[in-house]
Amino acid sequence: MKNVLVAIVTLFSVVGIANAEQFTSQIHFVELSQPQPVETGDKIEVRELFWYGCQHCYDLEPALDKWLKNKPANAEFVRMAAVLRESWAPHARAFYTFEALGVMDTLHPALFKALHVKKKRLDTAAALADFAAEHGVAREKFISTYNSFAVDSKFRQARIQGRRYQARGVPSIIVDGRYLTTATMAGSHGRLMQIVDFLVKKAAAERLKPAA
Repeated sequence: MKNVLVAIVTLFSVVGIANAEQFTSQIHFVELSQPQPVETGDKIEVRELFWYGCQHCYDLEPALDKWLKNKPANAEFVRMAAVLRESWAPHARAFYTFEALGVMDTLHPALFKALHVKKKRLDTAAALADFAAEHGVAREKFISTYNSFAVDSKFRQARIQGRRYQARGVPSIIVDGRYLTTATMAGSHGRLMQIVDFLVKKAAAERLKPAA
């Protein structure tokens, strides 16, 4: 019996060590060479960089939605349309247009579905305006907002930020402006969100450390 108890204790110790070492810098995440400002104040910012044309971004949505329903209380989620290539520009502008028009909740998932399920080609302002009109947004209103100064400013800022986050692809998730992780690093979408939780805890603990 004593040997059995020793074996159980040893097993739990090994599991504990494995869990403690589960997520490792340079393997499961990287630290940015230059920390970036966050928009979430006292909350730990969890920022997703995505592109509507990315199949992996679309595939991440269910895991991300599940995480959002149970996210850490000290975390706040920010979604950002990435502009890592010029061909991504129309979709990035569409995202910020949805945001400006207050139709994100309906048109964000609808555009993903149109591209990846219905296989529609929506990569120009005109095609995106037609898509928006099909979902109840006046075509003229969409076009004027799409070309507005406010949307252009958000678009330009996203293009600059993408470079500062050192993102090489999407989806990428930046935690507290300091740590970057991806589904490729994680190995799966579910594990990616586990890494995000780990990094939220890590970032929160580091915020408590006294300044050097």
